[in-house]
Amino acid sequence: MSSNDTADTLRAYLTSVKEDLMTGVSFMIPFVTIGGIFLALAYAVGDTQTVFENTGSAGWFLAQIGTAGLTIMVPILGGYIAYAIADRPGLAPGFLLAYLLQQGAVIEQAALVVGLSGGSSGAGYLGAIVAGLVAGYVARWFKSRDVPGVIQPMMPVLIIPVATMAVAAPLLLFVLGVPVAIANQSLTTFLETMQGGQAIVVGLILGGMMAADMGGPINKVAYVFATGLITEGIYAPMAAVMIGGMVPPIGMALSNFIAPHKYEAEMYENAKSGIPLGLAFITEGAIPYGAADPLRVIPSVVSGSAIAGAMSMALGVTMPAPHGGVFVVLLSNKPLLFLASLLVGTLVTAAVATLIKPDFEERINAETSSQSTQPTNN
Repeated sequence: MSSNDTADTLRAYLTSVKEDLMTGVSFMIPFVTIGGIFLALAYAVGDTQTVFENTGSAGWFLAQIGTAGLTIMVPILGGYIAYAIADRPGLAPGFLLAYLLQQGAVIEQAALVVGLSGGSSGAGYLGAIVAGLVAGYVARWFKSRDVPGVIQPMMPVLIIPVATMAVAAPLLLFVLGVPVAIANQSLTTFLETMQGGQAIVVGLILGGMMAADMGGPINKVAYVFATGLITEGIYAPMAAVMIGGMVPPIGMALSNFIAPHKYEAEMYENAKSGIPLGLAFITEGAIPYGAADPLRVIPSVVSGSAIAGAMSMALGVTMPAPHGGVFVVLLSNKPLLFLASLLVGTLVTAAVATLIKPDFEERINAETSSQSTQPTNN
């Protein structure tokens, strides 16, 4: 096999894994949305310190709904990653294995068996991703086996799920689960205790990633990272990610309004739709600008989103809801600072784009003259 074939195979595999992860995330998002919003409402209605103790109160009932959503979202992630890989036979093993890896007592005992310590808080969403991938690939392997026709009807509902659990459970509990749980615990501790410069750096990275490809794989990595942390009760990265994802379409639209002569005439209509798309946290609203002039637009949106994300983290802004944009801003602990970070990032993007973009007609003329001066083959 040539190096090109190897590269193509690897690229296809990575694309497949990304699609499987995105399937899991797409099924998980409604659960985390319900959980985050209802838990935020519980804190708004009741005292954040005693809402779980005031049984029977409105805040307590809202908190139960929110906790249920955030608890089940992690197994849902693992289950539907496995489902994306192996279809129905992978769903139950992926769900159950992801659930098992969230049980701190189970992971702690597994760690003792292999001579390690730690993992008492469970493996978190990282464990769910690993569980979903392992369960999915094991189930798909069993699914590809040739079996007698009399056994075939039992394969998807009995044999494959049970066999997958029998193979994957020891692997995940005693080999992969403990290190993932320890890593998850270390990451959680770092994010909970980070201060000053650390928070700013995290915000810069997450905000910049949200704008780098405007809804592509880099954007999704940052989004999944922040969404997963909601289950750990860490909400600041989600605020940075949401603000960073809102900046590009709004900032580019503002630049278009300020300097329409620097954009193609048709782009003015994109600017009109870019504002509501950005406010709704739909980063893809900036794609028309990025596609038309990526060398200038991408640095513009990344700079604005990175600064907005850093500002959000530095100010301690949080967001318990994974989606909604400005429509869920009141769920933030600091709504005004959330909006201030968004405004600053938007202004930075608009300013940078307006400064570095030449007049549209000048750019077209320059490109045309450059093409006309290129030597032609006789």
